[in-house]
Amino acid sequence: MSERKIGVYVCHCGGNISDYVDVEKVIDAVKGEEDVVVARTAMFTCSDATQQEIYDDIQQMGLDGLVVASCSPKLHTFTFRGVAKRAGLNPFRYTQVNVREQCSWAHTDDRLGATEKAIRLVRAGVARTRLLAPLEPTVVETVPKTLVIGAGIAGLRAAIGLSDIGLSVVVVEREAAVGGWVKEFGPLFPHEKEGRALIAQLEAEVRRRENIALFTQAEVVKKAGSFGNYVVDIRTHGKSSMTMQMEVGSIIVATGFDSYQPEEGEYGYGIDGVVTLPEYKKMLDEATGPLVYRGRPVKDVAYIYCVGSRQGEAGPHQYCSRFCCSAAVHSALELHGKDPSAHQYHLYRDMRTYGRYELMYQESREKGSLYLKFPESEPPAVQKGSDGRLLVTVRDQLTSQKEMQIPADLVVLVTGMVPRENDDLVKALKLPVGRDGFFNEIHPKLRPVETVVDGVAICGACQFPKTASESVASGLAAVTQSAAMLKQGRAELDPQVATADPELCTDCGTCYTTCPYDAISPMELPGGRRVASIAPATCKGCGGCAPLCPEHAIDLQGYTSAQILAMIDGLAREVV
Repeated sequence: MSERKIGVYVCHCGGNISDYVDVEKVIDAVKGEEDVVVARTAMFTCSDATQQEIYDDIQQMGLDGLVVASCSPKLHTFTFRGVAKRAGLNPFRYTQVNVREQCSWAHTDDRLGATEKAIRLVRAGVARTRLLAPLEPTVVETVPKTLVIGAGIAGLRAAIGLSDIGLSVVVVEREAAVGGWVKEFGPLFPHEKEGRALIAQLEAEVRRRENIALFTQAEVVKKAGSFGNYVVDIRTHGKSSMTMQMEVGSIIVATGFDSYQPEEGEYGYGIDGVVTLPEYKKMLDEATGPLVYRGRPVKDVAYIYCVGSRQGEAGPHQYCSRFCCSAAVHSALELHGKDPSAHQYHLYRDMRTYGRYELMYQESREKGSLYLKFPESEPPAVQKGSDGRLLVTVRDQLTSQKEMQIPADLVVLVTGMVPRENDDLVKALKLPVGRDGFFNEIHPKLRPVETVVDGVAICGACQFPKTASESVASGLAAVTQSAAMLKQGRAELDPQVATADPELCTDCGTCYTTCPYDAISPMELPGGRRVASIAPATCKGCGGCAPLCPEHAIDLQGYTSAQILAMIDGLAREVV
């Protein structure tokens, strides 16, 4: 192989790396590496100034390989591919070495060891880059139609947004009626608009548009094809059951959430007068004056927060559900508007009325709501009192730490959002699911609605707990992602996919059942011999098939066996 010209750039990351790794020593160690013609450090390699410096080096020195040692590739892979492309360097001749998460943050107590590890990691990156070949994206024509799964407020708004841009839309809703949770409620915060009215308006708009097809009591059962040209099977239920096929260019998943359902006896749930927040919200919305529960006036209400959220290591829902504090405070203000004489007690672990919702919290306190902070180890206890009313026992950390008892006509369990059961959809679309059970985006800041499945976006509360307005915002973000691709009429796919060598393949069949994306199928060569064929538009480059091939006939572009072995050699070399 002819000599290469590789540039190496090691990031300080504002101290995240340089506080624990001697970056100058790393540069000194790799300066003498074969084919390395420039090696520099930078405070922030992702900054505009350093990007320009890299651009200039590529242009002036004729670099044909690029190594950036900084943070996780999940964060800035596309940043530095963009720099390379603008400068005329093939973007797939670039390697990002993770010396932040995998090195400096992992070894904060051992600067010498972290520095040695960083040197080895960068050497491995140089070794891989030396063997990288220029790759070109696979270009596919796209179908100008989007499938929206879920007709809650996020899905309906996304469908209208796509229609406005001129794309055809198919909306599939599992339930008989559209609207999800929002259609169940009256005034919503912060705009005080009626949830039912909002959904009615969106549904009417969807139904009047000719380029939107809405199917209720229907679900997606299968996805085939490739990015930009998906073929989906939609099964309808109800009076008649049928399965139809549709071609779509992209998919937006907006399947919403479920509300946590307490177990019998959890914070007194099951006792008459102990209700969940959604149940309480419906009662408030239906009341035209002072609240009445089963014929009795409600004058004392106790709210217990974090029910079904922040359950610790022992529970399935360890996350904070975000919206619940604000929703409970908003409900307290709604009750105050109907009956200013009602007494309201908020028993909480921590309050999270974030952003402008802090103003609601302040207003509720000014109007008489009393907030009591209980220790995590001593949650409130609810029981039936001798007078037939509810009795809530709690220890307040903000005063004398004394245990107190609060008589209540109603106890509201402030329940959080939990992921909706969508196992069949997850299997059909190969959706990524996080540890919390919600669907996972690629990156929360840089690619907040995209998934690892090309052309499949997520939005709304199927992603994580959100308010209605936040769900609409993410739905519109998904619209821009779909439209950016479909309006061009073509899309570029990552060329780092698996390839099968027909000279080595024996058609043993192992890889056919291994691929989770059904990208591998048998192909007959002239003469009748069958070999494995991998569709580049369908392959996701996961590499799961390569190690299982007994003949070593499968390689992954960008991560070939030769490149991986070269990286191992770079890691194994002793640091002097």
